[in-house]
Amino acid sequence: MKYQRIRDLREDKDLTQKQMGEILSCSQRVYSNYERGDLDIPTEILIKLADFYEVSIDYILNRTDKK
Repeated sequence: MKYQRIRDLREDKDLTQKQMGEILSCSQRVYSNYERGDLDIPTEILIKLADFYEVSIDYILNRTDKK
């Protein structure tokens, strides 16, 4: 599964993958793997992303269009 929404949300805030890695306490490479869908996003990271972007986890996972 590709996580296009986390890329879109990141770009909307003009953040780099490196900056998001720092926010999430992971490397840029790991964060890049999340965006590409090469790694499943752990629940803890999903919660951090949802809180950071003020959206639901369902929105991040493309289960709804309602943020």
